[in-house]
Amino acid sequence: MTIEQEFFNQYRLMYRPFINLINVQLGKYQLYSSQWALLRLLMDKGPHTFVDIANFMFIEKPSVTRLVQKLVELGYVETVAGRDKREKLVQLTANGEEIVQEIQAHLKPTMEQALAGVSERDIEIATQVLANICANINR
Repeated sequence: MTIEQEFFNQYRLMYRPFINLINVQLGKYQLYSSQWALLRLLMDKGPHTFVDIANFMFIEKPSVTRLVQKLVELGYVETVAGRDKREKLVQLTANGEEIVQEIQAHLKPTMEQALAGVSERDIEIATQVLANICANINR
């Protein structure tokens, strides 16, 4: 196996089990990892349009619509008019902001356990490597 194949194989072996573990943790909040990713985006970067969300998450706009509908039902997000009448922005509600903070605290031990024995410097390097790979793929 080449070094490239081994890298992506290790990534694949880590990714699905991690997502499954996170989904179990998120079940308490009636959420899945994709919905959590959207909540984190809105918390970290503020309101976004449906198109911006689709582009950021690399999913189709109808999938964003379903994600947003579920989060609206849960009271975590709301849609508001944008600068243009045709544009809708998705933003966190006050309840959504609270739940994001609660979930972050709830997931912290799981993430710490997953990263046990990995130095902060190695985490920083791995984060940068993954960001570079993502940029390469999306060129």
